[in-house]
Amino acid sequence: MNYQYKFGRVLALKEREKDEALSLYQESVKKFEEAAQKLYELLKKKEDLEAHQATGLQKGLSIMDIRQQQLFIGNIEKTIHHYQKMVINARNRMNLHQEKLMEKNIEVKKYEKIREKDFELFLRELKANESKQMDDISIQHYMHRGG
Repeated sequence: MNYQYKFGRVLALKEREKDEALSLYQESVKKFEEAAQKLYELLKKKEDLEAHQATGLQKGLSIMDIRQQQLFIGNIEKTIHHYQKMVINARNRMNLHQEKLMEKNIEVKKYEKIREKDFELFLRELKANESKQMDDISIQHYMHRGG
């Protein structure tokens, strides 16, 4: 007697959905890390430019150089602002995919638990059938010997 899990196809589907959710989550983590890294690099660049500008002001820069550096810092600040939004959006997507992945994990675990209990029931029934067959054989054997 072979064991056949009645929700086997559903479990397989749920596992595929979980794998897809994991893939989407991993991709969202990667995009978040890329955006965060770029933001970090821009912030570092701005910090370095401001330090360079402060040093230049102490040594004496021309007004043209100061304006040019301020314009450049202003452009970097706009880019930083853009990347801050990208990081926030990427984090939100990553959190959403993480929640979906957790939901899929829970669904798979439920079906695995059902399968586990169903298999235990199958084994108990199998053992009961075997025991009944042994009893029947013993009774037949006893009857043939003439009791």
